[in-house]
Amino acid sequence: MRIISGKYKGRRISPPKNLPVRPTTDMCKEALFNILNNNFNFTELRILDIFAGTGSISYEFASRGATPITSVDGDMGCIGFIKKTAQEFDFDITAIKSDVFKFLEKNKASYDIIFADPPYDLPQKDFERIVELVFENEMLEQDGMMIIEHSKYTKLNHMENFSYDKTYGGSVFTFFEFEYDEEEVEEDE
Repeated sequence: MRIISGKYKGRRISPPKNLPVRPTTDMCKEALFNILNNNFNFTELRILDIFAGTGSISYEFASRGATPITSVDGDMGCIGFIKKTAQEFDFDITAIKSDVFKFLEKNKASYDIIFADPPYDLPQKDFERIVELVFENEMLEQDGMMIIEHSKYTKLNHMENFSYDKTYGGSVFTFFEFEYDEEEVEEDE
């Protein structure tokens, strides 16, 4: 696994073999960050990486200057590895061991970008619950974006706040954005 861009471009990271993960491929990471580069200046973005696994996506954000980053995963081995790697690279990443759904239910913070990479075999209703919890709890900033990585067998384009999706091989990134109420926007001006 390597960091594909930013300050630490090309740096290799070697997670333990026994972690229960399916890391996002370099091709998918590159495609994702090409999209995000067109929408965001990464400096000082608040990032939430759920189902963080090895922390690969968190490191990509950190290498590009995003700060602070919160990485959540239910596996203690993954969290330990993220903490170790963040310390080694001096990344501003807070790693939290938690059931992701419990974290989303209780979280009060908001983020500019939320990235979720659940196990591909997670039931459809659980993928939908991620979207529902994020928007019900107002966790996404108005100009923010949530991205869920999933297999082509999971469909999320019927969900509220759906923006678009992109397919790369067997992986799909589905993007969600806060839908503005045009009357609210006019009142703010």
